[in-house]
Amino acid sequence: MSPDYEKLLNEYRKLWNNRKLEEDHNAEMILKEAISRELKDENSHPRVRKTIYEKFYLAVKRITQSDLNETSKNALIQMHINECECLK
Repeated sequence: MSPDYEKLLNEYRKLWNNRKLEEDHNAEMILKEAISRELKDENSHPRVRKTIYEKFYLAVKRITQSDLNETSKNALIQMHINECECLK
């Protein structure tokens, strides 16, 4: 069963309400790109960037402590795992 990327993108926006995400027609690509930038810590100054693993831990912690439903949490965590594996 394929995830509903529009819904997941909206859930992701709830977690990162100040993060600017491109407005495009392809929610899957926007979400994957946002997660990749998050894991690479591209929103921080290069001298204070954390490792991919530190960012992964912080993202999973933020997701699990959120008010999102369990299905959305699991789907977002799985997307983070997939992106992290691609970045290794």
